[in-house]
Amino acid sequence: MALFGRDREHEQRGQRPEAAPPPSPAPREVKMFEREKTQPQETPGTSAFLGKGSRVNGKLAFEGAVRIEGQVEGEIASEDTLTIGESAVLKAKINGTSVVVHGQVTGDIAARSLLELHATAKVAGNISTPRLIVHEGAIFEGQCAMGGAQAAAGKKKKPDFSALLGGQTEEVPPALQPEATR
Repeated sequence: MALFGRDREHEQRGQRPEAAPPPSPAPREVKMFEREKTQPQETPGTSAFLGKGSRVNGKLAFEGAVRIEGQVEGEIASEDTLTIGESAVLKAKINGTSVVVHGQVTGDIAARSLLELHATAKVAGNISTPRLIVHEGAIFEGQCAMGGAQAAAGKKKKPDFSALLGGQTEEVPPALQPEATR
């Protein structure tokens, strides 16, 4: 059935309607709540996702992979991969197995396996990880501690520089020596 009876007019005259060219595909309608195309979508296998407009204050703990695109202030603990997106602004102490930073982080980061700073990353704080990847363009201000199990356990042995000093050892002033050794 055609609009306004157009088909009836052709049939009454004894003519058949001409074959119309196939309709061109209509432009896709944009849904009201559709995400922006530039916003990274949730990666497969992600158990949690904090979007661009979210703000969280407090302690967050995740068991699976997580991606953060919003603002977080506090502490974050992740047992799997923690991805900090380009639009993320974090003021937090971060502890995770693998941490991938694309956004802005102010605070200390401890990664048990891997820490990766991408070109858009801005990190102001101390980092501790056995493996560190820093892409060209990443900004990092702070101190970095890298070591295997020793760094993770917090056991640091004081380096022995006596061979470099010709066998001389550092003398401790008597005032700083324990009373038993005086």
